[in-house]
Amino acid sequence: MAVANNDDDVERQQLHPEPQAAEAEKPRPSVVQRGGLHPIFYILAWIFFSNLTILFNKWMIDGRGFKYPVILTCWHLIFATIATQVLARTTHLLDGRKKVKMTGRVYLRAIVPIGLLYSASLVCSNMVYLYLSVAFIQMLKAAAPVAVLLTAWAWGVEEPSLKRFLNILFIVAGVGLASLGEINFSMAGFLFQVGGIVFEAMRLIMIQVLLSGEDMKMDPLVSLYYYAPVCAVMNVIVAIGSEANKFNIADLGKAGLGLLMLNAMVAFMLNVSSVFLIGKTSGLVMTLTGILKNILLVIISVMIWKTNITPIQFVGYAIATAGLAYYSLGWEQTVAISVGIWVYAKSLWERVAGNYSPLSQGEGQEAGRLPAAVKRALIMGLVVVSVVILVAGFLYGSGGPSTGPISKEVAEIGQGA
Repeated sequence: MAVANNDDDVERQQLHPEPQAAEAEKPRPSVVQRGGLHPIFYILAWIFFSNLTILFNKWMIDGRGFKYPVILTCWHLIFATIATQVLARTTHLLDGRKKVKMTGRVYLRAIVPIGLLYSASLVCSNMVYLYLSVAFIQMLKAAAPVAVLLTAWAWGVEEPSLKRFLNILFIVAGVGLASLGEINFSMAGFLFQVGGIVFEAMRLIMIQVLLSGEDMKMDPLVSLYYYAPVCAVMNVIVAIGSEANKFNIADLGKAGLGLLMLNAMVAFMLNVSSVFLIGKTSGLVMTLTGILKNILLVIISVMIWKTNITPIQFVGYAIATAGLAYYSLGWEQTVAISVGIWVYAKSLWERVAGNYSPLSQGEGQEAGRLPAAVKRALIMGLVVVSVVILVAGFLYGSGGPSTGPISKEVAEIGQGA
C-alpha cells in the first residue's frame, strides 16, 4: 500500500503463499535483473522504508498536527500516480506492465473494485493513527492472516481446514490478549484497524480471483501504476465529504510542505524497495524479514514514544507472533530453522570460546544447517536491531520527542469518538 502498509504486496506472499513459496530458496522472477548489490541490501532497504513510512505517518498526524489522514492518503496517491507515470517513461522498473493484458473491460471489472478496496484499507490504516499507538497497531496487524484465510474460505478460494482454523484461533487469542492489556484502548481506533485488515484481505482475495492468470500477475510497482489513479480519485471524493470542511490551511504550513513532500517520497520508495525485495529473495527470507520487521517496529515505537506495554500485551503479542510464524512457515520449516539457528549459534560460541573443532562442525552439518541467505539476513537483522535500540535508548534517555504515543488532543478525540 502506498501509505501505511505499502508492503502488503510483499506480505501477501507470507499470508497467502503459493504452495512452493515456503520451501523454495530459489529467487522469484522479477523485472529486476540479477547481479549487482547483495540481497541483504534489499532486505534492509525494505525494513527501513516500511518502518520509516509507518513512523513518519504517525509523526505527521500526531506530532506535526496534520490530523487529516484521508487528505494525507490522497496526497500520497497523487504523488504515486505522477511518480509511476514518470518512471514508466524514463526507466525499466515498470516494464512488467507490458506483460499485463490490460483492457478497458478488465480495468472496470477488476482494477476499479480492487482499487476501491485498496483505497478503503489505506484510509482506515491512516485513520487509526489518530487513536492508537504504533506498537498496538502492529500487534493488531498480526491478525491479518486470519482475515485473509476467512475471506478465502468465504469466497471458496480455499477449502476449510481444521488445522488452519486452530492455527488462526491461536493467533486471535494472542491478539485478544494484547488488546485486553492495552492501556490507551480506543474502540474507534480498534474498529478502524479491523476495517483496514478486512478491506485488505478482500483486496488480496479479489486479486487472486480476478487477476490470477499468468498474463495478469503484477509486482507492487506495476500494481500501484494501475491502482493509484483509481484510489486517488476515490480519496478525493472521500476527502471532500469528510475532511475538506474542517481543513485549515494553517495546518498545511504547520506540517511543512517540504515534510509532506518527503513523506510522500518515503511512502513511494517503500513500493520501489518491495519490487527489489521480491526479485532478490526467496519466500522463506521474505517471511522471516516480515516477522522481524514487525517486531522491530514495536520495539522502535516503544522506545521513541515511550509507549507503555503491559505484561499481558507482551504475552499476547508473543503468542500471536508465534502463531503467525507457524502459519507462514509450517511445522517442518519452523523446526528446521530453529535447529539451524541453534547449530549456528553453538558454532559461533565455540569459535569465540576457542574450542571449535571439525568434529563439532560435522555434527552441526548433520543436525541441520541454516540457509546462507537466511543466515545473513538474521545477522544483519540483529545488527540493525542493536543499532536501533541504542539510538532509541539515547532518545529515550534524553527526553525523546515532545509528543507521547497519543497527544492530549488526539486522546480527547479518541475518547469522544
